[in-house]
Amino acid sequence: MNSKMKKVLLLVSVVTLLTSCYKEENKPCNCGMVVSDDVHDYSVVIRNGCSGNEKRFYLQEGDWMNAHPGSNYCITNETKW
Repeated sequence: MNSKMKKVLLLVSVVTLLTSCYKEENKPCNCGMVVSDDVHDYSVVIRNGCSGNEKRFYLQEGDWMNAHPGSNYCITNETKW
């Protein structure tokens, strides 16, 4: 393998390593994926996108209608959980 090829492979390896280890610092920690919902009390369980913790939130009926399991949803009166 020639010197130029080695440099190209090294550069590609470094870029791949850096991008795979990139952590999004400005990610909002009051959002996450809706894991489940309950029509009886208009609640949803959301898995936090930063911590991975799950928490149940009780929503207004209109808000609950927009929080579908599997979708991303943000809680405005919480900063993280």
